[in-house]
Amino acid sequence: MAENTKRVLVLGAYGFIGAEVVRALRAAGMHVTGLGRSSAQAARVLPGVSFVQGDLLQLLRPEDWAPLLQDVDAVVNCAGVLQDMAPGELEAVHHTAIAALGAACAARGIAVAQISAAGAGPDAGTEFMRSKGRGDAALRASGAPLRVLKPGLVIGQNAYGGTGLLRMLAAVPLVQPVALPDAPVHCIGMADLAAAVAAALRGDLPHGTYDLVEDQPQMLAEVLAETRAWLGFAPARRLLRLPGWLLPPVAGCADALGRLGWRSPLRSTAMAEIRSGVRGDPDPYLAAMGQGVVPLNAIYQSLPSGRAQRLDARMALLMPVAVAVLSLFWLASGLIGLWQLDTAAKVLMDTRWGGLPAKASVLFWSFADIALGLAILWRPWAARACLGMAGVSLIYLGAATAVTPQMWADPLGPLVKVLPGLLLALITHQLLQER
Repeated sequence: MAENTKRVLVLGAYGFIGAEVVRALRAAGMHVTGLGRSSAQAARVLPGVSFVQGDLLQLLRPEDWAPLLQDVDAVVNCAGVLQDMAPGELEAVHHTAIAALGAACAARGIAVAQISAAGAGPDAGTEFMRSKGRGDAALRASGAPLRVLKPGLVIGQNAYGGTGLLRMLAAVPLVQPVALPDAPVHCIGMADLAAAVAAALRGDLPHGTYDLVEDQPQMLAEVLAETRAWLGFAPARRLLRLPGWLLPPVAGCADALGRLGWRSPLRSTAMAEIRSGVRGDPDPYLAAMGQGVVPLNAIYQSLPSGRAQRLDARMALLMPVAVAVLSLFWLASGLIGLWQLDTAAKVLMDTRWGGLPAKASVLFWSFADIALGLAILWRPWAARACLGMAGVSLIYLGAATAVTPQMWADPLGPLVKVLPGLLLALITHQLLQER
């Protein structure tokens, strides 16, 4: 079969790595179909690309993969999760489903390119890396034609996970905060990673396992300095070294937020990986291909950067603050309404409302405020909660204008102050849009 007619199924197709792999394979003339959980998100990220809906948590037996592998010549696995969002998720996504995929591909002679991670293996320090290693081992044992690609820290035009964290930290004005500044980090550019996948599917890269990393690791502080310079921010006036004892409580808070659906790059697994360093051996890939991957400074030189990237980094830094402010504002608004029930009801009673309807209205809207303040903390509801906040703000403004128009002239400006909160809710709604 000619290489430009190869039919490829890409798992995790609309993710940070998967989307770029899909684009690179299509540019190489291959027929690509993506697989993931959300067809709507796939259509938004990869318009015009064939897509099938599937969840690795439900593809745990070889026979589950059979319908998805019809007319497929190769599979690229770009799917992964940093740590459990539900019990057993890591094991299912990184090992059980991938072992089943390997068995199904081996039975059909389908080649597999597995995107693993530098350092993955049975003796790794985190369950993320150990589960990745078990998936790699299961694929090797399956007998399917296999290339295991183990990238270091992936640097691309877009930002997600570790790359997003780098840009957030680089956006801090005046100082450069960093914990573990001397931690070694091997990087790889997204273009080199996508090229390695394409080479694997063409057969230019022999079967085997390859770390995809630059020749020499950088120190984390150096990576941040390079990122800051690429974004176009002024050099930091000083390096703010955060104490090591701060990491466990920060990671604990991030893990707690993870249970609310927030996939923070500060979770304990990410912190443990930074502490142990992101390292690999570049020599096997160099020997197989005759050239290695480009170093960090060349990666950034190849990526365009401008106002959009700086704005994205600043907004990513501000987004958690915006969510926290909105939550506290709406919770406080509702709780104060309950605490000052009689005083709030009197405002309505002064406009000839009866006592019972006035108090019922205050109670209703106080509980609505509290519900919205809590809803924004649950990640799956957060964007809709922002729209709810905007809608309720408009109701408040409209009702107050009709019933108590004199409040617009109140020297404390209670209605005027609704407008910034409304605008913040709408801006935060946009910041919460993924990928």
